[in-house]
Amino acid sequence: MNLRRRLIQQLAAASLFGLASLGMVSAHAQDFPSKPLKFVVPFPPGSGTDTSARYFAKKFTEITGQTVVVDNKPGANGFIAVRAVLSAPADGYTVFVGSNSTLAVNVALFKSLPYDPVADFSPLSMLMRSPALLIVPGQGAHKTMSELIGNAKAQPGVLNYGAGSAGYQLMAESFNDAAKVQTTGVPFKGASEAVTAVASGTVNLAFAEMTSAQELVKSGKLRALAVASEKRSSALPQVPTASEAGLPGFTAYTWVAAAVSSKTPKEETDKLAALFTRIETLPETREFYERIGAEVMRGGPEEMRLFQADEIKLWKRIATQAKVEQQ
Repeated sequence: MNLRRRLIQQLAAASLFGLASLGMVSAHAQDFPSKPLKFVVPFPPGSGTDTSARYFAKKFTEITGQTVVVDNKPGANGFIAVRAVLSAPADGYTVFVGSNSTLAVNVALFKSLPYDPVADFSPLSMLMRSPALLIVPGQGAHKTMSELIGNAKAQPGVLNYGAGSAGYQLMAESFNDAAKVQTTGVPFKGASEAVTAVASGTVNLAFAEMTSAQELVKSGKLRALAVASEKRSSALPQVPTASEAGLPGFTAYTWVAAAVSSKTPKEETDKLAALFTRIETLPETREFYERIGAEVMRGGPEEMRLFQADEIKLWKRIATQAKVEQQ
C-alpha cells in the first residue's frame, strides 16, 4: 500500500510538473517578443531587401516596443547571412529577411548548396515585389535597348554586366537568351554595388531593382533603357517596358520575404508571421513601397511556401533555357 501510495504521489507530481511546463511555454509564447530582435540581411545597405528590413524593423519596434537590429551580412551569394541565421538560437529572435536569390534562385544556379531554402526555413511572410530595371551609364553610348542589343551582337562577349546576386545574374542571362546576345557577368556583393559600378562606367549594364536605382536614374548618373514588367512604373513613367523597347514578353522581378529557422517553435513562428501580416496591411506600408517603385506582397506562411516553390521551378526553367552552367 505504501508503494502504491508513493507511485500515485509521484505520478501526480509529474502531472503537475507537466502542466506547469505547458503553462510556462504558453506564457513564454504569449510574452514574445520580450527582448531585442535581429533581422539578418544578405546584402549591403541600399538594396531593396535592406530597405524592406529597415522599414519592417521600425514598425516592429513601434508595435512591440522591442528594438530590432538590422544586421547586413553580404557576400558569398547570401551563404554568410544564411549561416548566421541557421547557427543562431532557434527562438524566433533572429529573422532572415531574404530575397528571390537566397530563397529560390540559388537552387537553380548551384549544383549543391550549404543550406536548403525550403527545409531549413519556416516561412513567415512575403514583403514586397519590385520590377527590375535594365540600366547603363548615364553618359554612355547606349540610349535605347535596341542600340544596346545591336552593339552586343556586333561584339559578342565584349560588353559586361554587373550582377549583385544570383537573381540578377539569371536575369541578365535570360536577357542574353531572349535578345540572342552574349554579355559577360561580373559579380558584386549586392545590388547597390552593381548599380554604383554601372554609374561609374566600370561595367556596361546591369539589371537592378527599382528601389536601388531610381534616384540615380532621376539624377542622370544612370540611364534606364527598360523596366522588365508588364506595365510602366509610376516611379519612372518615362521608362518603357521591355516589350515596348523591343523585347516582347520579357519580365523580371525581385522580391523580398521573411523566414526563420525551421527549428523555431511554432508559437514564436506564428507570432512573428502575425506581426509581419499586420504591418503589411497598414496604409503607410503600401504608400512607402509605392514611393520607391515597389509593391506590397501580401501572403502568410502558406502562401509564401507555395510562391517559393513556384519561383524555384521558374528559375530552374530560366537557367535551363539560357543554358547557364551550374556553379
